[in-house]
This record gives sequence, structure tokens and C-alpha cells, in this order.
Amino acid sequence: MRLVIFTEPQEGASYQDLLRVARHTSDCGYDGFFRSDHYLVMNGDGLPGPTDAWLTLAGLAVQTERIRLGTLVTSATFRLPGPLAISVAQVDEMSGGRVELGLGSGWFEAEHRAYGIPFPPLGERFDRLTEQLEVITGLWGTPVGETFTYRGGYYDIYDSPALPKPVQHPGPPIIVGGTGRKRTPMLAARFADEYNVPFASAEVAAKHFAAVVEACERIGRDAAGRAPLTLSAAVTVVCGRNDAEVRRRADAIGRNLDELRAGPGVVGTPGEVVEQLQEYAKGGASRFFLQFLDLSDLDQLDLIAAEVAPQL
Repeated sequence: MRLVIFTEPQEGASYQDLLRVARHTSDCGYDGFFRSDHYLVMNGDGLPGPTDAWLTLAGLAVQTERIRLGTLVTSATFRLPGPLAISVAQVDEMSGGRVELGLGSGWFEAEHRAYGIPFPPLGERFDRLTEQLEVITGLWGTPVGETFTYRGGYYDIYDSPALPKPVQHPGPPIIVGGTGRKRTPMLAARFADEYNVPFASAEVAAKHFAAVVEACERIGRDAAGRAPLTLSAAVTVVCGRNDAEVRRRADAIGRNLDELRAGPGVVGTPGEVVEQLQEYAKGGASRFFLQFLDLSDLDQLDLIAAEVAPQL
């Protein structure tokens, strides 16, 4: 099992804050450092204000080593697919091939209003997400010297040189996440290298994993020779050496410990956290995005790396 540290910078973090945590994440031996793609705080004052996900990752690409970098997840409403494909390919080159693209339909209407970003109805957002996945994978997969043309309901591409190419071939791994029952499983089966269930219990996550595996079978993904789909879960983490430390860390992020323990999330001493993660693994998860909300608490990263990771 692989562990990724997942941050929510819109809640209040500067680039330097993120750089410090990313470097510590690398030093501790985690698999990756990911961030959300949001422009508006959800709790508190959000000071000093939001940072752009792909500008942040570009900086981290040249100021870190080894760890994977990515978004969980970029909103398809924020960027046009052609320029996004260019940005991700460039950051992939800057990182030496360590980037992953999580892409979703977008859901937080208030941040769209706050920054003048159109927020279409859910059905259209999923249509746009589908076309963005088609365009981005099409651009990356077009051989050098050939052009890419695409006619969609929302995006038209005419004779694009489909450059630049990412370092990773045919492109950075794509993560599709969510708990939609109709379109999400098929999008993951068609386009994704990884399917992520965010903030659900182990039992619920297992049901969504099964639905995506079934979608892969329906389209003959394995028969087509594609790599098996990685299954992952995003979970809030609060880990302490004892109950008092667990409670202190819950208080530090403004969360009720009893509610956290009721789930979904992984909460408790290292042994308890291991047991909870193993429940997700029984349902198919092999990668965990640990939502780390107190960016000043590097000791918690040390604890998980020293006492949780070795048991997984």
C-alpha cells in the first residue's frame, strides 16, 4: 500500500507552507504530495488566500525530488482542455516525469461565483469533463509530427500539433474520482489509470470500487491490454501516540473527535489507523490519500511514516 499526503491549501496556506510540507513528505518516504484545486475557503478565513494548483505544482516540480505530485482533483470548469494539457505536460517535464492529473467535473458553486467562473448544470459539467478527458488524452497520445483534430459539443480542436509531449508516455497518470453511480464508473474505466473514492467509509468505498471494476469488464479494458486500474481512497487522517494527542490534533483542525471517529476517516493511534486502512484495502484500495489539514504539524507526518507505513 502506498501513502500520499493530500493538502487543502484553500483553507489557508502560502506557497512556502506547501513547499515545507512537500519536502518533509519526501524526506519521510511518502509516495506523493497532492493538493486540492480550489479557489475559495470552506472553513475559517482562508488567509493568506488561495494558491493556484498548477502554478504551485510547477514550483514544487523544481524544488522537490522523488515524490509524485498532482491534484485531487483539478476542476474541468476552471481551465480549457488544450491549455491544461500543455500546462500538465510542462510541469511533467519540469519534474522529470513525476506528475499525475486528477480531473473532475467541479462541484463548489460558491468559488465559481467568487471568481467569475461559469458553473453550468451537473449534466453539462459531466459532458465537459468527458470531452476534456478525450481532448487531453488525444493530444498527449498523438505521435510527434502528426496533428490532432476533435469535434465536440463544447470543445473543437483543429489540426493541433499536439505539443508539448509529457515525459511520461503516453502521458501522466490520470485519476478520476467521485461517487457518481452512473457516469463516473465508465469515465474511470475509459480514461483513468486510477479511480479514487473521496471521504467514504470502507464499506461504501468497496461498493464503488466494485462498480468501476464491473465497468472495466464491460468495455473489455483488460482484454485491450491496458494496465489494471489502481483503486484508491481519500481519507481525513488524525493520528496521535495516545488518546490525548489524538484529541489535541482533532481540536487543532476544528473537528469533533467523536464525529471523526464515527467516520469516514482514519483516526486514532498508529495501530488503530493501520487497522482502519486495512479495512479499505480489503475492498481493493492500494493507495491512500491522507488528508492532512494542519500544515504546521510535521510531527504527525513523522509519526505516520515511522509507525503506520511500515505496518502496511
